[in-house]
Amino acid sequence: MRAIRSTVTRLRSTAAHHRAERNEQRQLERDLAEYRSDAERQDLYAMLSRHTAEEIAPIERILNRQALPGRLAFNR
Repeated sequence: MRAIRSTVTRLRSTAAHHRAERNEQRQLERDLAEYRSDAERQDLYAMLSRHTAEEIAPIERILNRQALPGRLAFNR
Protein backbone atom coordinates (compact mmCIF):
# COMPACT_ATOMS: atom_id res chain seq x y z
CA MET A 1 0.00 0.00 0.00
CA ARG A 2 2.87 2.36 0.77
CA ALA A 3 4.32 1.85 -2.69
CA ILE A 4 1.01 2.79 -4.28
CA ARG A 5 0.73 5.94 -2.18
CA SER A 6 4.29 6.86 -3.01
CA THR A 7 3.67 6.33 -6.72
CA VAL A 8 0.46 8.36 -6.64
CA THR A 9 2.20 11.17 -4.76
CA ARG A 10 5.07 11.18 -7.26
CA LEU A 11 2.64 11.22 -10.20
CA ARG A 12 0.69 14.12 -8.70
CA SER A 13 3.87 16.04 -8.09
CA THR A 14 5.06 15.43 -11.65
CA ALA A 15 1.69 16.49 -13.09
CA ALA A 16 1.71 19.66 -10.98
CA HIS A 17 5.23 20.46 -12.15
CA HIS A 18 4.22 20.01 -15.82
CA ARG A 19 1.15 22.21 -15.32
CA ALA A 20 3.29 24.93 -13.78
CA GLU A 21 5.75 24.75 -16.69
CA ARG A 22 2.90 25.01 -19.23
CA ASN A 23 1.46 27.99 -17.37
CA GLU A 24 4.85 29.72 -17.36
CA GLN A 25 5.24 29.01 -21.09
CA ARG A 26 1.81 30.47 -21.85
CA GLN A 27 2.57 33.56 -19.79
CA LEU A 28 5.86 34.07 -21.63
CA GLU A 29 4.03 33.73 -24.95
CA ARG A 30 1.47 36.34 -23.87
CA ASP A 31 4.21 38.69 -22.66
CA LEU A 32 6.13 38.41 -25.92
CA ALA A 33 2.97 38.92 -27.97
CA GLU A 34 2.66 42.37 -26.38
CA TYR A 35 5.65 43.53 -28.44
CA ARG A 36 3.52 44.41 -31.46
CA SER A 37 5.06 47.25 -33.43
CA ASP A 38 8.26 46.94 -35.41
CA ALA A 39 9.91 49.44 -33.05
CA GLU A 40 8.92 47.38 -30.00
CA ARG A 41 10.15 44.19 -31.66
CA GLN A 42 13.46 45.87 -32.57
CA ASP A 43 13.91 46.93 -28.94
CA LEU A 44 13.20 43.37 -27.81
CA TYR A 45 15.65 41.95 -30.35
CA ALA A 46 18.29 44.42 -29.18
CA MET A 47 17.84 43.18 -25.61
CA LEU A 48 18.01 39.56 -26.72
CA SER A 49 21.15 40.13 -28.77
CA ARG A 50 23.05 40.63 -25.52
CA HIS A 51 22.54 36.96 -24.64
CA THR A 52 23.81 33.70 -26.04
CA ALA A 53 21.85 31.71 -28.59
CA GLU A 54 21.36 28.98 -26.00
CA GLU A 55 19.90 31.42 -23.47
CA ILE A 56 17.37 32.89 -25.86
CA ALA A 57 16.48 29.77 -27.88
CA PRO A 58 13.06 29.29 -26.20
CA ILE A 59 12.20 32.96 -26.71
CA GLU A 60 13.41 32.87 -30.31
CA ARG A 61 11.14 29.90 -31.07
CA ILE A 62 8.13 31.72 -29.64
CA LEU A 63 8.91 34.94 -31.52
CA ASN A 64 9.33 33.14 -34.81
CA ARG A 65 6.09 31.23 -34.23
CA GLN A 66 4.30 34.49 -33.47
CA ALA A 67 5.74 36.28 -36.50
CA LEU A 68 2.99 37.45 -38.81
CA PRO A 69 3.34 38.32 -42.48
CA GLY A 70 5.03 41.70 -42.55
CA ARG A 71 6.22 41.40 -38.93
CA LEU A 72 9.90 40.96 -38.28
CA ALA A 73 10.95 37.47 -37.27
CA PHE A 74 13.87 37.02 -34.94
CA ASN A 75 17.11 36.28 -36.78
CA ARG A 76 20.56 36.31 -35.21
